Amino acid sequence: MPDRSLNRKASPLIHEVGHLVLPEPGVVLMDNGIPVYVMDFPGHEILKIEVVYRAGRPEEDKHLASRATARLVREGTASHTGAEIAEHIDFYGGSLHIPTNLDTANFLLFALHKYAAELIPVFAGLFQEPVFPADELETFKRTSIQELMVDLDKEEVLAYRRITELIYGENHPYGYNSTPADYAALTRDDLIRHFNHWYTPANCRIFVSGRVDAPVLQLLNQHFGQTQRQGRLLDVPPQIADYQPKKEHIKHAGSLQTAIKIGRRLFSRQHPDYNGVYVLNTILGGYFGSRLMMNVREKRGYTYNIYSTADSMLYAGCLYVATEVHTGKAGATIREIFSEMKRLRDTPVSTEELAMVRNYLLGMLLNGLDGPLNTSDVVKTLITDDLPLQAFDDLVHTIRTITPEQLLELANRYLQPEDFWTVTVGK
Repeated sequence: MPDRSLNRKASPLIHEVGHLVLPEPGVVLMDNGIPVYVMDFPGHEILKIEVVYRAGRPEEDKHLASRATARLVREGTASHTGAEIAEHIDFYGGSLHIPTNLDTANFLLFALHKYAAELIPVFAGLFQEPVFPADELETFKRTSIQELMVDLDKEEVLAYRRITELIYGENHPYGYNSTPADYAALTRDDLIRHFNHWYTPANCRIFVSGRVDAPVLQLLNQHFGQTQRQGRLLDVPPQIADYQPKKEHIKHAGSLQTAIKIGRRLFSRQHPDYNGVYVLNTILGGYFGSRLMMNVREKRGYTYNIYSTADSMLYAGCLYVATEVHTGKAGATIREIFSEMKRLRDTPVSTEELAMVRNYLLGMLLNGLDGPLNTSDVVKTLITDDLPLQAFDDLVHTIRTITPEQLLELANRYLQPEDFWTVTVGK
């Protein structure tokens, strides 16, 4: 029977997020030196293994070589075809994912603990002897070009491509954009060279979570820890060229809306101001109750969605605002975006608004610690960004203690209009 004492018209009470603790992983070194970060949750039967190679765009000798290599690693080895690998993983209830990442090549295997012995050897085999079949490469190139041509007809995609070119530079690993010619120019030798240079023990980290017992670690050492392949290490991080921010419009015939991207260059998560800017960006446009949402969407009705993001990679970062509006409202929308930045520069955030943002961000971090799979993602992100685990506690501390005066100072440092590029795409 339903509880008739409940008052469904009253909002639930808001409780402050309590103590947030990131479990510290164990670290096991394989025979060849590969570190394995272990988050053991004995009560779970699932197993998540993520293999991360520092083999992304900064390591490329040729455009798109990192993406193509990561995508085609699973398409066949000297022992098994890609179809056989996929069928084997599927038969034992496993799942293989290759998320896109600019800085690294990531490979995720989800499995049941009881099938670890059947799945880990096949998973590890992908990184021992991939053959990069020529026919699969041609299929990848053809499919990628087709998808790219579809994307290039979207205003939002064109605006994003251009804003990243302007922020980082057209030749920077984070700034260059894929073209049909880049895909067409890829060869099997490019992939083999990229693999041999960067898919090495020195460039590898493994993150394993769930039920991680001694037999699982023995399997990992047996199949990942014996490789002795020597490769290269990135000596000099890619440098960003100096550009003067400007406004730019790209004409796109037939557009019913105008895509807007307003962005500036920032820094990686290692910068001392990153945590404060993370909070500041949330207030500006980082959640549904943000300043931009309340003004541009709720008050003025110019758009369905508007947001800002503080994007950070290993060697650089950026902050940008994005939306799509009716062409006739583009100019007014841009003015309101810069108006909200000015408000943050001129007037301290109220205690009430800051309290709401604190609770939102702490709730998001709490959700990130929900279970072994999410927790391993937090640990993996810190480790691959070359950050200590203490960085999680530092972020929590900043969210809990940052003051309106500190946010005002950060806004005046990083929300000055002359530092932003403005890109519009439409009629």
